[in-house]
Amino acid sequence: MFQISEQCGATLVDVGAPLHRPSEGVVFRSLVIGLTAFLTVVDLFATQAILPSLARSYGVTPAAMGFAVNASTMGMAVAGLAVGLFSRHIDRRMGILVSLALLAIPTSLLAAAPNLTIFTGLRICQGLCMASAFTLTLAYLGEHFSAADAGTAFAAYITGNVASNLVGRLVSAAVADHFGLATNFYFFAALNVCGALLVYFTVQRTPTMRETTPGMESHLDAWAQHLRSPQLRASFGIGFCILFAFIGTFTYVNFVLVGAPFMVGAMALGFAYFVFLPSIITTPLAGRSVTAFGTRPTFWGALGLAALGLPLVLTSSFAAVLLGLVLIGVGTFFAQAVATGFVGRAASSNRGAASGLYLASYFFGGLVGSAVLGQLFDRLGWAACVAGVGAALAIAALLAAHLDMPQGHATQRSH
Repeated sequence: MFQISEQCGATLVDVGAPLHRPSEGVVFRSLVIGLTAFLTVVDLFATQAILPSLARSYGVTPAAMGFAVNASTMGMAVAGLAVGLFSRHIDRRMGILVSLALLAIPTSLLAAAPNLTIFTGLRICQGLCMASAFTLTLAYLGEHFSAADAGTAFAAYITGNVASNLVGRLVSAAVADHFGLATNFYFFAALNVCGALLVYFTVQRTPTMRETTPGMESHLDAWAQHLRSPQLRASFGIGFCILFAFIGTFTYVNFVLVGAPFMVGAMALGFAYFVFLPSIITTPLAGRSVTAFGTRPTFWGALGLAALGLPLVLTSSFAAVLLGLVLIGVGTFFAQAVATGFVGRAASSNRGAASGLYLASYFFGGLVGSAVLGQLFDRLGWAACVAGVGAALAIAALLAAHLDMPQGHATQRSH
């Protein structure tokens, strides 16, 4: 359904590239792509909405439960690299289909995980499956969409990811509150199966990719080449910092909201995640902003917006905290879209390898963020955790000074 004959050869799509007239059927394809993205990563953050309930169920600290839940990012980092390494030999449709079908297995087993160690292991398995589907879908979009459609397709995929943060958390809180924790995981396993069925009926089979980079002996050579680029090294570090800050905020704010003075219940906690709704609207505008203002000003503006939300989440006003979360969500999602698009432009060759490195760094940042900021939260409190988030945003802003294109670098996608 959403395959197009023209191949672009890029894994990360340039969100700052000018778009031409899109082909017909773009609305339907965008809907399918967004829904595929939603069903691919809906498990990643949905569990955060029930973190306090899980911590009570397993009798552990917020930091321990936060690390266990976010251990999925470890699997995503590993799978992002592995899929990038072998992606040329993997049929995109079959890879996405199998990944989403297998995802239902650890998701359902979480319902009966007897201890935190097994729970953590199952979350890692979830991450392996989610990242495999995620990376292969990004490759599919880059390779099979024309230049006129690529920007729209990528924006739809990012928007689907953003929507999963809102709807996933809301649904998880509602199901767990009314039917229990076990039913929650069974429900999301069913969603995983729905994702596999959607891919089965909408993605056409594609041939495996051949090596197309002249003089590039292996994917490892491509990684080495990308890591020698100051621009790409900076973007990888930025990806690390973005999810570090995002995870730190939206993992441990759950424990703040269920405690004094807010005392928010499980269902109300889910509704609090309507703070992601503005991000669904603003994130697709990242490409236009880059075109109008440039990469670095747009990125710094996004980080500045997120930084404005930090003092608000430290107040005792529920409305102020929600506003702060809105600003942090909009800023970090916008910054992620800008950074992802920059990687697609800055990688002069083998964008699949650049994609794998960026995603691995991004998800590893989430894992480290959950561990480091969890310890700060447990030992020093919410203010120290927020200070750690601010430090990550500041480092990302410094790294953004390198987000300029090399002289004479070609920004056009290879065809």
